[in-house]
Formats: sequence, structure tokens, C-alpha cells
Amino acid sequence: MQDSSKFPFQTGFCSLSLAPAKEKSPPPNPQEFLCCTPFRMLMCRLLSSFSLALITLSSIPAGLDGCNDPQPICGARAPGDVVIGIMLPCHRKVALQQRIRPESFQCSDFDLVSFMRSLATIHEIDEINAAGFLPGVRLGYLMCDTCSFASKALGDVAYMLEGNGTLNVRCNYTDFRPEVKIILGALNSDESVALAGLLNVYMVPLLSSASSTPKLSDKLRFASFMRTIPSDKHQSKAVAKLMNHYDWNWVGVVYGDDEYGLAAFQRFLMDAEANNVCLAYQEALPHYLGNPQTPQRIKEVAEQIRSSNAKVVLLILMSDLVESLFQEMIKTNTSRIWIATDAWSRSGPTAKMDGINKVGDILGFTFASGKSDTFEKYLKNLTATPGGYNYFIEEYKNLRFNCTPECYTQTPPSYCSTPELLKIKSANACNFTDPQEQNDDYLVNAVDTSQAFLHKVAVQAVANALKKLLKCNSSSCLGERNFPPWKLLEELKKVDFNYDNQNFSFDVNGDFASFYELIMWKTDGEYRKVHQIGKYSVHDGKIEINVRDTFWLSTANTTNPQSRCSERCAPGTVKKILNASCCYNCIPCVEGTYSDEWDLENCITCALGTWSVKNRTTCSPIQEAYMKWRDPHPIVMMAAAAFGVLLLLVTLIIFLVYRDSPPMKRAEVRLSCVMMAGLSVSFASVICFMGKPNVHFCRARQVMYAMGFTLCVSCILVKAFRTFLAFLPFGQLTSRQLHKLYHPPAIVIIVTTLQGIICLLWMIFDSPHVDSPSQQSLIQLIQCNEGQTYIGFGIMLSYIALLALIGFLLAIKGRKVPQEVSETGYIIFSMLMYLFVWVCFIPVYITNSENGTAVQVSAILVSSYGIIFCHFLPKCYEALWGSKTNTMEKILRKWQSMRKSPVQSSPNFDSVAGIAIDIPGKKTHSHKNDRMSISSTSTILRHLETQSPINLTDSDLDIMDVSNKKLNAYLRLGTQIRKRSISF
Repeated sequence: MQDSSKFPFQTGFCSLSLAPAKEKSPPPNPQEFLCCTPFRMLMCRLLSSFSLALITLSSIPAGLDGCNDPQPICGARAPGDVVIGIMLPCHRKVALQQRIRPESFQCSDFDLVSFMRSLATIHEIDEINAAGFLPGVRLGYLMCDTCSFASKALGDVAYMLEGNGTLNVRCNYTDFRPEVKIILGALNSDESVALAGLLNVYMVPLLSSASSTPKLSDKLRFASFMRTIPSDKHQSKAVAKLMNHYDWNWVGVVYGDDEYGLAAFQRFLMDAEANNVCLAYQEALPHYLGNPQTPQRIKEVAEQIRSSNAKVVLLILMSDLVESLFQEMIKTNTSRIWIATDAWSRSGPTAKMDGINKVGDILGFTFASGKSDTFEKYLKNLTATPGGYNYFIEEYKNLRFNCTPECYTQTPPSYCSTPELLKIKSANACNFTDPQEQNDDYLVNAVDTSQAFLHKVAVQAVANALKKLLKCNSSSCLGERNFPPWKLLEELKKVDFNYDNQNFSFDVNGDFASFYELIMWKTDGEYRKVHQIGKYSVHDGKIEINVRDTFWLSTANTTNPQSRCSERCAPGTVKKILNASCCYNCIPCVEGTYSDEWDLENCITCALGTWSVKNRTTCSPIQEAYMKWRDPHPIVMMAAAAFGVLLLLVTLIIFLVYRDSPPMKRAEVRLSCVMMAGLSVSFASVICFMGKPNVHFCRARQVMYAMGFTLCVSCILVKAFRTFLAFLPFGQLTSRQLHKLYHPPAIVIIVTTLQGIICLLWMIFDSPHVDSPSQQSLIQLIQCNEGQTYIGFGIMLSYIALLALIGFLLAIKGRKVPQEVSETGYIIFSMLMYLFVWVCFIPVYITNSENGTAVQVSAILVSSYGIIFCHFLPKCYEALWGSKTNTMEKILRKWQSMRKSPVQSSPNFDSVAGIAIDIPGKKTHSHKNDRMSISSTSTILRHLETQSPINLTDSDLDIMDVSNKKLNAYLRLGTQIRKRSISF
């Protein structure tokens, strides 16, 4: 046989299909049963026949569960004259999947607290046997693991009641005598409701120490159910009175959707109303943690708790759901006052969660409790009852003491236990050879053993009832031991006994009518520890609180925390009644309404022409917002426009005074004056952007800017085109055609006229107008709308941008021309600045429509100043402080010296055929096929000679010969160049 300790995380053992015996007895040594993992299943089946022979030879009755499941139906058993059934969960959940066949449930997540409760029940039975409380009668037990699932519990109880492997159907169960005479359990109310309904058929007593739902007090439906705790109807009253005591009348409730949660919540609703407590919200969670929807619902509930202003939250949940909810709260450091019900008020794992001190204050009610030294000693030396077996103890010891080094890693393999179960592992596990022989005090320290008190009381109640039923005296029991279960039920209802200095008895509903302990979770280092601070009496309904024992984390114990439904609604707010609560919220009056008295239920609408912002007590006259003359921004913009006009005036004077200087001749004074006029119109358009808008200003400002800036840019385009023609190579035909296009006045007029046509069509079909002000604000924005579709506005700006882009590209082509005779650099920078400003303008204008006027004015000013600073001021500087000797004659001589240098150093040659230039006293001619270095350059030079001729000697006419494969340049300049000025 193999040692089962090699499989530390098994939750059950292979069982054999054996002939049913009259009395169920423990199987052979449980270590002989292998964990039926898939690859071991075959081995288990091969060993079955050998195990059967071994059982027969050992004379040990077989038939543990009559099936071949990897997990036994009941994992603990001890023989006795009267067998007590125990239905408690040692695992938290079962693996739920879509069940097609009625296969067995697979349990998981070992639960230390419930395991400790089952041990307390078993220990108390052993103690009664050892004390001889029932002379000559030995109590036995058969324990099944419900795994916190009602369906599995029903299957287990059917197994307990079967006789000879069958459960016969009868017309009358008065003489029904199963081996198990009473069942202790279950833990959860939904399990108890299911079991009580079934056992009511056979009148087998079901005695619970944890199921508190009021539904189970209905003796017509659950005649055989009894419990050693009060009904939840008393707990809900206690909770409502606790809230009323601290003046908490605004609370939230989170409950499970099982029998316990739903019944407790419905009862609390009635008690809360009676104590003037109102609900801020109510949320239900799936009661089963294995439900796929549970994690998402927990997150949603956590968000609801965070967003609510209720500081007190009642949690009617099982402890595992509370832990999951607290994990979400800890992530965001959400602190509240939590009211715990008996289901988790003493939960040890919850009290030892990492970060539990961040969740806030925890109060709750719990049942009577008490510690036992003998029980704690038993927990330190766990062994199965002599003659019986306990697979749950074996599983616990494997979890605690079996060496599994591969599971200690941060990412253990999938077959290893969950991280929670790994916490059980002893640090010395790998030093033990036989885990089943080891013991320590881990359980005593990890679990609050006082929670098992009422389970021990339940065993005492059964023992006292049996003492009467079996007619026991000091030496023997004379009654029949194989009695029908309903007789024990009758005696159980009558018991009245003392245990641990307390008196216990059942009321007419089969409940213990005693008291609740009021507890508070106080800090104990990084964790929490339960302290009793008061008591609630079931008999008189009074709550007693020891103020000196309370300590509030949320207020640093300075004052009692507050969680009121709502204060009085001040002026500016009104009451909003909640549908599911008797309380109201104070909500501010929306814009356009107000309230001027306390506790109004409806806001008052503002009169016409007035408005109010949110949470106001009066309405104010509506204010209009536009570019007012007295506001700082318009003042700054007007000042900038005025300064721009002044700067243009100064520039104009300089151009006129120094019009005969070489820089001014090259800058074309008359063309520059036209540019200045256009810029002045653009600056003047800024005036139309100021003041309260009207339809005339809305139209005028766009037309003025469009025409003025187009006029300016068209002149810049002429300058760029002139340089482009003079210095870049083209074929003979192309050059002649382009020269025919060079008519500056016509270019300027045509380009500006096209913009005028665009504006005219815009004004006709989609004219700018004043936006209708909105009535939904205290400040009404009045501004121009550039048309319903903004198409005209977009075409107007795009047209100017296109002209600027063409001028920019033409200037780029002529950027290598000497600066002395070209303005390409000025054109490039001025057009580049314009394009940059208006490219930035578009997204800002679209995304910030409320400030569209200020944005456009800023763009106009920046682009206009860009032309002034990049185009005019450098010319003024040259005229005022530049060299006075830089005459055209010197420029021509400089070009002559450049021509004598290698070809690649010379200026770009025009490809136009030579043009004859008459020079007095010199015979000139034209070579049709010759290439002339600056033949078309005469075009740009002709307009420069407007005041005096240029006289050159013969020596100045230097001709450079080149091969036929290269360009032949012939400079033939006359003393008096033909005038082809671009003057208007």
C-alpha cells in the first residue's frame, strides 16, 4: 500500500463498491486509499479487489459509501449505540459546472473555521462518552461535508437515512428507525431550509447552531427543525436599535441572495422603518462565491459603496463574500462603519486579512460564545476517535505538515493548493516523515475557538434529551436504543439545562431565546481582534453598550461617527425623496431655478430675463458677453492694431523720403505702398471685431480683412514672381510665355478681384450673422456666426493661404539670388509666418468657439505684424543705416567678377535667347542660339534704372566662351537700358 501522505492536497479518497453491511463501519487504514487523480484511477481500480480481500481478512465491515467516487460521501465516523449525524462544511465550495449526469460534487477550498466547528461537535460527543453521561450508552457520529452547497447536503442526508443501502418509500414513517437519530447542522440557512424540508417527511430532528433565518421558525413547514440560536428577527431588531442609538439613519445594506440574506433583509426593512432608519441603497450579491457573476457584482457593489454618502453599511453576507468585498475596499482605502451579522461577526480569516485596518470600524452581533481549555488541548493533539476515522483531520494534516517545496514558489503549479491554503503550511513541513503523526497549536491560534460554543451546547441538548428518552439513571439507561427519531424530537423540545453557567431552553418555535453579544473589532497590530462591548437581550429588546470599551477609528475616538439620512435642506437646495427609502437627499436647484426657503420640495423657475446658476437662492439678470471696449483684452488688441497702423505710417514716410536709395529702388516703393494700404485695411478690420456684434459688423470685418490682406499678399506674389522669372533656367519657349504673364498691375487686380467675388458669393448665399444667445446660462455669449456651413469662411481663408503658399514656393525657387538685388528672404519669412499662424488658428478656432473672435483677431494681428517685421523693417534699416555706396554699378561689377569665376560659381543662367540691348557707340547683335548669362535679368534691371542711366566701358563687356555642350553667356549691356518698369 502507498502512503497517502505523498498526496498532500487530496480532498477525498478512492472508495470501493462493496456489499452493504448492516452496520456501517470504518474502512481499513485510510492511507491504503489513493487519491484518484486521473492518471491514478486505473491503479485504484486494480487495487480494489485486493483491498476487498484485505478488508474481509481483517473482519472490518465495508461499504463506506457504496460508490466509486474519489471523495467519500461522509468523511468522519465513529460507531455507537446512538449515532448522531453531523452536517457541516469543511470546504467552502464545490466545482459547479453544467451537470448533464448526476455525478458527485467535487469540493474545494478547505475551511479552517468550519473544520474547527465540526471538531468541537465531535470533541463534545467524545467528552460525553468519556464522562459516562449516558450510562451504558455510547454516542456515535457520522459526519458529512456539505461543502456549503444545499444540493450536496441533500445527497448526504439521504445517505445517512438509508438502511441496507436503500431508502424505502413508505406510507407511514411513524416506525421509521434509521441508524442516524438526529442531525446536527447545517451551517448556512439555505442548506438548513433544504434539509429541514426533507427531514420534515421523516420527522428526523435537525438541530442547527448557525442557521438563523426566521423562515425556519415556521413549525408548520419545518416541524423537525430546532436551533441553539435566536431567530434573525431578533438580530434585525438589535441592528436597527444599534443604529438608532448612534443616530445613524442613513445606511446602506448589502445582502446575499440566499435564504438567510433575503429573509434577514426583509426583516431589517421593517425594523429599520420602526426605528427611523433609512436606506441609501440596497445591493444583493450571489450567495455562492463560485458563481461566475460574483466577482463582477462585488466590484459593482464596491463602487456603489464608495460613491454613496452613507457611512454605515450593513453586511448580511457569508464571511467569504465579506472578504472579497473588503479586498475591493482595501484597494482604494475606503473606510466605512460596517455592521456585521452573526454569519461573519467572528470570522477569524476576515480579521486577519492584509490591510483590514483600512476598511474602518466594524461592529456586529454574535451569539453566545465561550472558550474551552479541554477543546483547545484537543486541537493541539488531533486524532480520530478510537474505532473510527476522520479523513478531514488527515486532509488538514497533509495541508499543514506534508512537504511540497514546489508549491512554495510565487507561481505554484496548477495542482498545488490555493494561496490561502498555502498559508496553512508549517514552516517545518519538510522536516517531518509522517504528516499524520504531527500536531501543533496552529488551529488554536488561527481560529477563534469561542465560535464553537453553541455547537457544543447542541450536543449537550441532544445528550439531555436522550437521557430522558432512554430513562437513564446514575448507573444505566433502560430505554430502547433503536427508537424512531420523532420521539427524540419530542424530548428535545422540553430540555432545560445549564452549561457553562448559563441556562438553555427552547421556545415554542424551537429557538433559543437568550441574548446577542455586541462586539467591536479593535486593532491588534496589523489585524483585528474581537472585543465584546455590549449585549442585546432577546427577552426585553434592550441594548446595553459599555462606552468605555468602544474606540472609533474613523474619528480617532474623538466623537461618535455620523451617518444621517439628511440634514435640513438649506435655501438653494430641495428635497428629493428616494423611491426605496423613507429619507431624502438635498439636491441643488439646477440652473435657471432657485429656492429661497428651507426644506422646499420643488425649485422655483427664474423669471424671463433672469437666470440663476446651480445652488442659488435668487435669480440674477442675464449678462451679455462679448468683446467690450472697456475690457482688458479688447483694449490690448485695439492698441496693437493702432500701433500697427502707426508703424505702417512711419514705414511709408521712410520709403518716400529714401525712395532714391538702392534698397528702396529694389523694394519697389509704389508696390510696397500698395502692400501697406492692404495691411492698414487688415488692421482697421479689428475695429469691427470689438463691441456688441451686429449683422453689419459681422459682414464688414471679414470682407475688410479678406480684401486688405489679399491685396498685400498679391503684391508679395508679384515680387516673388519677378525674381522667379529673372534667375531660374527655362527653355526659350517657356521663358517667353512666362514673360508675357508678368504684368504686375493686372496680377494684383485679378487676384484681389477673385477674392472680392468669393466674398460677394459668401455674403449672398451663406452670410455671417449674429448667433442667437442661449437661455441656459447666466452669461449669454453674443458673437458672430460665420455662416451656417462655414464654407464661405473656409474658402476665403483658403484662397489667401493658397496665394501665400505660391509666393512662398516661388521665393524658395529664387533663394540663391544675391540679397542685394532680391527680396526672397523677406518673402519666405513673411509668408512662412502667415501660413504658420493660420494653420494654428484653424484647430484653436474649432475647439474654442466661445473665444473665436479673440482667436481670429490675434491671428490677424500676428500675421500682419509678421509682414511688417519680415518685409518692411529690414528695408527701412538698410535705408537708414545701410551702406550708401552699394550702387547698381557696383552690383553689376560684382556680377562681372562672379562671371569670371568658374561656371558653377556664377549665378543661374536664364535660358531665354539673347535679347539685343542698344549701347550708343557700340555695335550689338543677337545670337539666336547663344545663351546669355543675364539676358532675362534685364527684365528686373530695367525697372531699377528709373532715375539715371548706367554707363559702362568696353572693358566692362566681358564675354565668357564655353563649349557647345555648355551654356554660352554673353553680357551685352547698354549704357542706357530699355525701360520696362512695373510701375502702375
